[in-house]
Amino acid sequence: MHYLALATDYDGTLASDGRVNKETLAALDRLRDSGRKLILVTGRHLDDLLNVFPEINLCEWVVVENGALLYQPATREEKPLGAPPPEEFVKALQQRGVDPLTVGRVIVATWHPHENTVLDVIRDLGLEYQVIFNKGAVMVLPSGVNKASGLSAVLKELGLPPHNTVAIGDAENDQAFLDFCGCGVAVANALPMLKEHADFVTKGDRGAGVVELIDKLIASDLAELAPH
Repeated sequence: MHYLALATDYDGTLASDGRVNKETLAALDRLRDSGRKLILVTGRHLDDLLNVFPEINLCEWVVVENGALLYQPATREEKPLGAPPPEEFVKALQQRGVDPLTVGRVIVATWHPHENTVLDVIRDLGLEYQVIFNKGAVMVLPSGVNKASGLSAVLKELGLPPHNTVAIGDAENDQAFLDFCGCGVAVANALPMLKEHADFVTKGDRGAGVVELIDKLIASDLAELAPH
């Protein structure tokens, strides 16, 4: 067996309208029964994810906050991969009318069209932060923190190399961890840019695409695809 783990995005990939359907959950069970590890990689905050995904224990590890925080469901252990955002940064965004604004363990997030205000505040305060987009979402993280760096930390915990991992996603912030893995897959509803760079594109949208990928993994270990 070449591919030992599946790393999947949540919204727009595993989930539709924030929820994972029964057919997709059954496929995740089949993946685990095949001996492979399931890793969730999402831009969501942990508390938010726990509310919408009660089946989180299917995952060996979870990467939340777009790479900034690791969570192990079996032990409920949390591992931040960055420092908390400075209070002056959050206050400055609030004072300039950035709303909605959410603050996680590491991440600060808002929505379009506030990205220019966010960049102005980062510049004015001299912070070493980056802005990452996820369709309409605007995520602010320490420099170098993304889904690939978060997944890398998880794979080290598991003792697995990236080339033995398959990744699947739908949006621009997924490009980093798809490129990082041995096989990068885009669901049918993914942004055109992601499809262009993927090793293959599923026929199904969202959860149906994940089911399609899992069935291929179990049936052939993706033998029909040449690894990177």
